[in-house]
Amino acid sequence: MQSVLQNTEATEQFGAELFQSLPSKCLVFLHGELGAGKTTLVRGYLRAAGYTGTVKSPTYNLVEEYTVVGKLIYHFDLYRLNDPEELEWIGINDYFTQDCACFIEWPDRGKGFLPTPDNVITLTVIEAGRLVEMNA
Repeated sequence: MQSVLQNTEATEQFGAELFQSLPSKCLVFLHGELGAGKTTLVRGYLRAAGYTGTVKSPTYNLVEEYTVVGKLIYHFDLYRLNDPEELEWIGINDYFTQDCACFIEWPDRGKGFLPTPDNVITLTVIEAGRLVEMNA
C-alpha cells in the first residue's frame, strides 16, 4: 500500500486509521529520515486510542509507555542506540510478550535483537508532503 500524505494532519489521520485496522497486539517498524513524520504517525494512533497528553519522540528515553483505556502502547526510538546489544539490557523481549502495540523508529539499529514485525511503514519526504508505504 502506498499513498501521499500532504501535511501533518494527514499523517496523524493515517495513524488514526492504523488504530482502527491493526490488532491490539502488534509490532510496527517505522522507517524514515529525521523529520519524516514517524512520531506524528504514532501521535495520530494514540489520539485515536483516546490519549490526550503530550506525545514526544522517545529519542532520549529510548521508549515511551502509554496506557489508554487499559491498552498498552510502546513507542521506541532506537536512533541513539550505540549497539543493538543494548536492547538486551533493557529487556526488549519482555515488551513483545505483552498484549500491546509496539512502534519502533530506526529499527535497523536493533538488527539481530528485534523480532520480525507485523507491519513495516516507511515515510519518505517528497515535494508534495510524505510518501507512506506500508507492508504487512
